[in-house]
Amino acid sequence: MSWIYLVIAGLFEVGFASTLKLTEGFTRLWPTVAFLFCIVASFHFLEKSLAEIPIGTAYAVWTGIGIVGTIMVGILFFKEPLTLWRLFFLVTLIGSIIGLKVVSSQ
Repeated sequence: MSWIYLVIAGLFEVGFASTLKLTEGFTRLWPTVAFLFCIVASFHFLEKSLAEIPIGTAYAVWTGIGIVGTIMVGILFFKEPLTLWRLFFLVTLIGSIIGLKVVSSQ
């Protein structure tokens, strides 16, 4: 169950990182509310995942999910470029996240 909590935490990290751009310096109400909800939910599920996952592994996976997801949101919704190098390093990061899951002791 801890890994499910960690994935949920990572998805909420994508939410707070993505909505941060939309807050425009926390001057827009609903994007700010969404940002606050996502950040609280992300940390809540991250904390729940720590019951069985070492903190170093959990933090690396959490930030990795956030990085990959936020880059994908940037590409899909904010028209950020997808270059060969960005794709290469995204694949490398995803491989690292999977590797951490595989080698983590429980």
